[in-house]
Amino acid sequence: MSASRRPLVALPETRQLDVLANLLEKREVGVVRCPMIAIKDSPDETAVVAWLERFCHGSMDLLIVYTGEGIRRLTGFAERAGMRERFVAALAKTPLLTRGPKPVRALRELDIRPTHAAAAPTTAGVLTTLEGIAVEGKRVGVQLYGGELLPELNVALEKRGASVDCVAPYVYASESDDTAVRSLIVRMAAREIDAIAFTSKAQVERLAAVAEESGQAQALKAALASVVVAAVGPVAARELEEHGVRVDVVPESDFFMKPMVTALMARLRPSAKGA
Repeated sequence: MSASRRPLVALPETRQLDVLANLLEKREVGVVRCPMIAIKDSPDETAVVAWLERFCHGSMDLLIVYTGEGIRRLTGFAERAGMRERFVAALAKTPLLTRGPKPVRALRELDIRPTHAAAAPTTAGVLTTLEGIAVEGKRVGVQLYGGELLPELNVALEKRGASVDCVAPYVYASESDDTAVRSLIVRMAAREIDAIAFTSKAQVERLAAVAEESGQAQALKAALASVVVAAVGPVAARELEEHGVRVDVVPESDFFMKPMVTALMARLRPSAKGA
């Protein structure tokens, strides 16, 4: 990167793209917007509402909450079904185990505090925390993210004698068209872009899928090796590492966008203070 120009950072974020872009732009960093994933309500409304009915009737002894998006989507489904008050009341009465800070924030919007927090914001962290919770003979609800199944979690719970009831309140869909994603890969490979900041594993998966389908897998590997790669937390970082990508920047503890931007700025402008 030339000292005479400002850094340029690619943003695969969708839902909070403007927020993330603003955090960087006010630090005099240029951004390339290339949202990878759209988040949409589950198309199977009947299944989600049926799960909400079971939950509101007190059929679960513990709810494992994976994402803040999941809580907000479930609340939206409940409101449209005329069950919002019942759902919030059931949340307040049910022991809750959260994976990471984002579901804690979403629950706080409903004036609810979780009972347990995962030892780390990963499925492994959830399993570690579950070791200290009696689940034998219990009914455990699990809020999935993006419809992704969690066989490791289900197997562990069922081995301990728990019954599992999962709900997937939202799904991921493509956002930017493949042409825009391919163009991003070319620009990174040409070193026009200095960094890329991932906020979810789904963004990594989409980028890799487009590269594979378009014959750019090797070009993407080289491109990511030539830029600073930032991840908002350990889940996105692990997904990158599983794709053979070196991760340069991860916040030390608070896995949100602002700490990621602060850590990224320290890497891009190591001499700058208070960035």
